[in-house]
Amino acid sequence: MTDRYAVMGNPIDHSKSPQIHRLFAEQTGQDISYRAILAPLDGFADAVEQFRKEDGKGLNITVPFKQQAWQLADQRSERAERAGAVNTLSIKNGKLAGDNTDGVGLVRDLTENHQVSLHDKVILLLGAGGAARGVISPLFAQAPAAITIANRTVSKAIELASLFADLGAIRGCGFPDLASEHYDIIINATAAGLDGKAPPLPEGVITASTTCYDMMYSNEPTAFVRYASQCGAEKTFDGLGMLVEQAAESFFIWRGVRPETSGIIQALRK
Repeated sequence: MTDRYAVMGNPIDHSKSPQIHRLFAEQTGQDISYRAILAPLDGFADAVEQFRKEDGKGLNITVPFKQQAWQLADQRSERAERAGAVNTLSIKNGKLAGDNTDGVGLVRDLTENHQVSLHDKVILLLGAGGAARGVISPLFAQAPAAITIANRTVSKAIELASLFADLGAIRGCGFPDLASEHYDIIINATAAGLDGKAPPLPEGVITASTTCYDMMYSNEPTAFVRYASQCGAEKTFDGLGMLVEQAAESFFIWRGVRPETSGIIQALRK
């Protein structure tokens, strides 16, 4: 029988995950089906239970249900536990196993696809929500010099930094506090791009030696990528590669096979 998988979120029509996992299955010879499921905002747990009753094998979880998925999971990987969010559920013997592949997807895209070393680099992470929280531990695994979290609500940035203080040099602050500071790598984990806006960085934070990465992606350059280019950033990337890499990690968790991703990223670009 064909094993059944899906991505669950709200909204979900825009998701590229079904296309990505179909390409993975074709490439690796895996017999799976994969669809998108729109879960009601007040009915996520019921939607997961329905999928489990239909003998589904695994789910990708996207906005806004990653924290609810964390709560639902019967067991969680160390990286999911640390992230406080789950984007990958495996269903085995009726139990839900939760994992989080967002951070490894980001790191793999930066280090392997774009050849950007994170070792000993000074990193600025914009935003203090779930997207930011999910990538901090994997970033620290690359041994950066320091991580700064900047957020509109300063208390959230400080609180998030305190949760990961055991991993290395990290602090939280507001955007105005970045004035006169410089960073090797700036990663945008805010949702500002949904409104076509870039985060309010002080002038001069982005320099000719800065690599800027937007965790969001679109067919056109994102607002943050455009802004970083205008500021003269050395390199700018959007999050399409992260999307594919986190999906590949989910596929590996489910199927024990790791897809080759570069050709699929290129196909999606086209």
